[in-house]
Amino acid sequence: MDAPSRKRLTLLGVAWPLFVEQFLRMLIFSVDQWMLGGVSDSAAAAVGTGAFQVVILTIIIFNFVAIGASVVITHHLGAGDRAGAARISATAMGVNTWIGLAVSAVVASLAPYILQLQGVPAPMFPYARTYLTILGATLFLDAQNLAMMAVLRAHGRTRDSMVVSGAVNVISVTGNAAVLFGIIGRAHLAEQGLRAVAGVAISGVLARVVGFVILRLLVARRTGIWLKWRDYVAFPTREVWRILRIGLPAAGENASYWGALMFVTGFVARLGATSFVVFNYTRQAVMLTVVSFAIAIGLGTEILVGHLVGAGKFDEAYHRLLRSLRTGLLIVGATTAALFLARGQVFRIFTHDPAVLQGCATLLLVELVIEPGRVFNIVVINSLRATGDALYPVLMGACSMWLLWVPLSWFLAFHTPLGLTGVWIAMAADEWLRAGMMYWRWRRRGWLENARRSHAHIAALAAPEVAENA
Repeated sequence: MDAPSRKRLTLLGVAWPLFVEQFLRMLIFSVDQWMLGGVSDSAAAAVGTGAFQVVILTIIIFNFVAIGASVVITHHLGAGDRAGAARISATAMGVNTWIGLAVSAVVASLAPYILQLQGVPAPMFPYARTYLTILGATLFLDAQNLAMMAVLRAHGRTRDSMVVSGAVNVISVTGNAAVLFGIIGRAHLAEQGLRAVAGVAISGVLARVVGFVILRLLVARRTGIWLKWRDYVAFPTREVWRILRIGLPAAGENASYWGALMFVTGFVARLGATSFVVFNYTRQAVMLTVVSFAIAIGLGTEILVGHLVGAGKFDEAYHRLLRSLRTGLLIVGATTAALFLARGQVFRIFTHDPAVLQGCATLLLVELVIEPGRVFNIVVINSLRATGDALYPVLMGACSMWLLWVPLSWFLAFHTPLGLTGVWIAMAADEWLRAGMMYWRWRRRGWLENARRSHAHIAALAAPEVAENA
């Protein structure tokens, strides 16, 4: 095991690898779609519609253990209790293995029925079924990889998870190229598409296997944690509950957001093909750039605040969040402005349709208002979670999303001349309402009782081990 670092964790040192990791994670599905588009538009659309939504749902399921474990681990490490951190890490990896195996079995065996429920069009159905069946059978690798990345991040080893994400992407793209260049010209068009989809899926699986092996070695080297067979079958109830107390509300918040987004996407689809294309291109550009920065700063702040709560430094944690907010607003504001100024060059990568380009430009104007609010949400919610205050964000967030964002999107889209722009205005209203509620919670220190309780619990658990080692 590497000796624990004596260097103080900094936001920049923790967050920049997280940005690269988030960017690569969001990029990989776009790359799969783009490469498959050279063989078959239907194959590319099948991966982007049928499979992507299922993968997002499974990531939400796997992440409730990873997120909860990451927060609890930072508390133990902040208190200097490495043994407690190791117990939580082993429990998280063991539990996520079984969750992953169960989800893999369900998705692989029920892939056709899942796709039918999604309403995947008949021309795309064979491609989507092939991709989802292969990918579904190996989703347990994603479950374990997410848990191990959470363990590394909690220990401040964000560069390790970044390097693994980079390696997985390189292997996947290289495998895609080998498969696609080997298929084109050797089969009929329909057969090309099916072979290409199967090859891309297998390439992704091999990349995940390599990622799994590297992560297991890194976790052992960086933390000294080697999973034993009993870690896969004996789950301490106390540790599991502590993980779920943070992780389940976090998963609920993510599920609420994606559920609301699916409703809003349905509204956009009714506005016509051009609006739908503008919606997708704008979201993709914003997610790959602006939102990746916000998520990285949010996760980095969560790690720092979690360590401070574990150490009982509540006032320092309070001010750490405020400094992170200033940094996030500056970076995201500059990035959003740059994206707006470069909108012509960016969106001409995807299209030259004047109507689409004008629509994207209009939405980016609204994004200048949306993104500062999103920074508040992402950074403050992650910090509230790091203090143990996990229930407030999901309750307030669900109220805002379903009582404001969804109905206001419907009203502005169909009962005013705003159309798609109205959907974006509704999104801005939701982001800023939630931002105000989360910031108020932090400034009023409504999280402090949860933070004190978390710290006291860690201190009580660590005390016997300290006395034993004395």
